[in-house]
Amino acid sequence: MTRWVGEILRRYGQEVTVEREDRTEAVRAFLQPVTQRSEGGPEPLAAGVLDGRLWLYLGTSAVQTGDVVLWNGRRFRVRSGRPHYIGARLSHWRAVLERAREAE
Repeated sequence: MTRWVGEILRRYGQEVTVEREDRTEAVRAFLQPVTQRSEGGPEPLAAGVLDGRLWLYLGTSAVQTGDVVLWNGRRFRVRSGRPHYIGARLSHWRAVLERAREAE
């Protein structure tokens, strides 16, 4: 990881927990909703409105499809995650998350 990314996360990142099959890890990361390009929102359901937003994860801890990210009392399932490099050096991980269903 590049030093400047680590410093930014230490100063401004959020505390999140990443759950994998074999371990749980507390890390600092940026987590925020992905802005929608259209005015349309989630489709209403019989039981209310489904939060269909996707979320963006930027951090130094590797996240893979199926991992769970916990933040601010919410559970997110990783849809996809991949590393980003500057030259040959790992800069950070970027992932797209979705809210985990309560039954999972």
